[in-house]
Amino acid sequence: MIARYTRAEMGRIWSDENKFRQWLEVELAASEALADLGIVPVEAARAMRERAGFSVELIQAIEREVKHDVIAFTTAVSETMKAAGAGPESRWLHYGLTSNDVVDTAQALQIRQASQLIREDIVQLRETLKRRALEFKDTPQIGRTHGVHAEPITFGLKLAIWYEEAGRNLARFDAAAEDLRVGKISGAVGTFAHIGPEAEEKICARLGLVPALAANQVIQRDRHAHYISSLALMTALTEKIALEVRHLQRTEVREAEEYFSKGQKGSSAMPHKRNPVTCEQICGLARIVRANTIPAYEDIALWHERDISHSSVERVILPDSTILADYLLSKTNDLIDKLLVYPERMRRNLEMTRGLVYSGQLLLDLAASGMLREDAYRLVQGHAMEAWENEGDFRAAIDADPVIAKRLSREKIAEAFSLERQLRHVDAIFERVFG
Repeated sequence: MIARYTRAEMGRIWSDENKFRQWLEVELAASEALADLGIVPVEAARAMRERAGFSVELIQAIEREVKHDVIAFTTAVSETMKAAGAGPESRWLHYGLTSNDVVDTAQALQIRQASQLIREDIVQLRETLKRRALEFKDTPQIGRTHGVHAEPITFGLKLAIWYEEAGRNLARFDAAAEDLRVGKISGAVGTFAHIGPEAEEKICARLGLVPALAANQVIQRDRHAHYISSLALMTALTEKIALEVRHLQRTEVREAEEYFSKGQKGSSAMPHKRNPVTCEQICGLARIVRANTIPAYEDIALWHERDISHSSVERVILPDSTILADYLLSKTNDLIDKLLVYPERMRRNLEMTRGLVYSGQLLLDLAASGMLREDAYRLVQGHAMEAWENEGDFRAAIDADPVIAKRLSREKIAEAFSLERQLRHVDAIFERVFG
């Protein structure tokens, strides 16, 4: 059974203490599986389970001398067994294994622990996005393309789009995490020269992993690159959300803003400032996760059956990427949960161009009335540009145009400028997304 962790434990997952704990768990699972197969004495496997231990400080002290982390680890564990009266049995520790049988398999256990936390984060973010999407499903807002007013949307629709993308991220992450739920106990070059495939299967089963079908000295790093890529994609969504809130918080827009707590200060010089600092932090940190995809991909190509150029890289990018993903998902969830939304300002911005945002529907209605599309476009754009350049009333100009009046009745013109008509399919979209 997989142990459950709290968010405060994400850093602990990547601590030296937990890393060595997982190494020891692989060693113990190996000795017990080999005992089942009659390769290791049952008494030795039992003694290792009961008496094997380690001290991080001792491992580090030995490593400073031998310059090899796994040898330092096995030496330290052997010394604890001797101190506990199990000296003779310690000779069966690490029997038939090579360093990366332990390191790569144990790393899969750490990634599994981290993945459970991250999965819970994504699920929580989706729940928050869904709740707030339903809250603002019918809250009109101007949609923008190129940063310019386009046509009406609802704020809930924006949130629903993020919710759906989070679902794709969840599916991709689940696949990548499952792809890394693998162990490897096939020896120095993957040939099972010292213990056979049956032993690997039994060891992995004890650890809740599946064996890599083929390996050299390491689990192949395309799996790890896939995993980091999935983290980069999910944190790209957190940046996407934060960037949108940053725009909506601009003074000229002010349709939504991140929560500003009592006593919070936005500027040392300007007391009026309410800056989107959380959003900017999210946008900045997401870049680090994205940048980590490059070394992850470069780790795929190693010399022959293995070198260690990937090892030093993964000591940085795996903890950093999982810790940042956990943090960014949590911060984004908090951002959406407490987001301050201003529907009246949204409505005011929607109406600020006095009907210009309905020009597309008017164009279609004129074409449907029998006017050539090119002529209708020229006519509508003429009024639109006049209103744009002189801050005029587009709707009034349309009402007063005799050419349009011959084509469309007052009721038809009103229908072209209907907000309800523009948003009539929002319910259908929500049904698609939320069911």
